[in-house]
Amino acid sequence: MGRIVYNLPDMQGVIQKINDRYKKKAVVDVRSGDTVRVHQKIREGNKERIQIFQGLVIRTDQKGSHTSRITVRRISSGVGVEKSFMLHSPLVVQVEVTKRSRVRRNYLSYMRERTGKAARLSSVAFDASAVNDIHDEAAEAEEAKLKEEKAKEAAVKAEEKAQEEAENEAKVAAAMASRGQDADKADAKDENKE
Repeated sequence: MGRIVYNLPDMQGVIQKINDRYKKKAVVDVRSGDTVRVHQKIREGNKERIQIFQGLVIRTDQKGSHTSRITVRRISSGVGVEKSFMLHSPLVVQVEVTKRSRVRRNYLSYMRERTGKAARLSSVAFDASAVNDIHDEAAEAEEAKLKEEKAKEAAVKAEEKAQEEAENEAKVAAAMASRGQDADKADAKDENKE
């Protein structure tokens, strides 16, 4: 029986091609210590909406990979909430860096114990428009499609409401007309009695 010999450089190329297929064309350069707004697609039943989660990036993992991930932390009603986002996920529509801070670590676990003034980081001047100016045609098309669907739903609801109002007005007019006829008949009866 023959031995199968795998050529490792060829396998690495195949794996790289598969990984590249699932990567987005362009992703915002997010670093630990950044304050970001993550626009995430949420599906509830058959409806989709965009939810925004804003907080401090306390961890970045595997930057060059298709599995690159950021962990975002924020305080909500006095409770720390952390969420991890896969940057190349189709559910993450947009990542927007709002503030950049100077930190010397990749994993800011010490921020979990800090509150108030102690939790502040010294900010660094950066060009927000240059960092956030990423054009991903697929994500923009998806967001435009969601807005178009919402507009269609709103138009259908407005049309249904207008029809319902027209039907109600017709019923009111018919009721007023029948009351008017009844009043005329009652007046006629009163005149005949006299």
